[in-house]
Amino acid sequence: MTLLNKDMTLCISLSARPSNNGTRFHNHLYEALGLNWIYKAFAPTDLAQAIAGVRGLGIRGCAISMPYKEDVIALVDRMDASATAIDSVNTIVNDDGVLTAYNTDYSAIAQLIERNGLDPASSVLLRGSGGMAKATAAAFRDAGFGRVTIVARNEAAGRALADLYGFSWLPDAGHANADVLVNVTPIGMAGGAEESAMSFSVEAVEAASVVFDVVALPAETPLIMAGRAAGRTVITGAEVATLQALEQFVLYTGIRPSVEQVRAAEAFMRAGS
Repeated sequence: MTLLNKDMTLCISLSARPSNNGTRFHNHLYEALGLNWIYKAFAPTDLAQAIAGVRGLGIRGCAISMPYKEDVIALVDRMDASATAIDSVNTIVNDDGVLTAYNTDYSAIAQLIERNGLDPASSVLLRGSGGMAKATAAAFRDAGFGRVTIVARNEAAGRALADLYGFSWLPDAGHANADVLVNVTPIGMAGGAEESAMSFSVEAVEAASVVFDVVALPAETPLIMAGRAAGRTVITGAEVATLQALEQFVLYTGIRPSVEQVRAAEAFMRAGS
């Protein structure tokens, strides 16, 4: 293992509830590739000060998680097209004090829709209205899905997201059913007030064919466990985390690891969750 030293390149993540996923994934790849880099997760008490620290300390890369994906936009210097298209940021790259924002969430969701062969004719209930929900909704829209309903208690945000992509809106999932259920809220996230809750009812899970939870910690959320128990196709937040973290790694380092190296890093990441 590489010992800490003054010449190390630092990358970080900022999240309200940090996990070890990114830390284990990135650090495993740094070690495998012989890079003198280190990755550390933080829960900032002040987002603006944290981003100022990225700039002032020469931190090379910064992953942005819920709930900061939109708030961070005002704090960067440049917006890559991947972030501008959906007004959501999950990655910042620091080039000599110039902070450029990207979004790798969209590509991760798009890849998982394709990999799992989801049918664009399917109906979709997508719960959430924040930055990650924007990336998810955009990926479904671009994959040809038209029968999507945004479920969000915040009417202004929910309607705005639905209108942006030509979808419909509901304030609550209630008794609604769909072929594909997608949770893009913190419901079921470890450490939260609703960590043991499900974002959709058991009846909705049983009526669905696909259950997709973007929450990465734990990988087996209550929703995912219910989906497995019902014999449905499940897509986990851990899968999202791997794909978006890989693209972040490439943005930070300029190196694309081999498939074998990524699989090893993913296995190491999941072993610690």
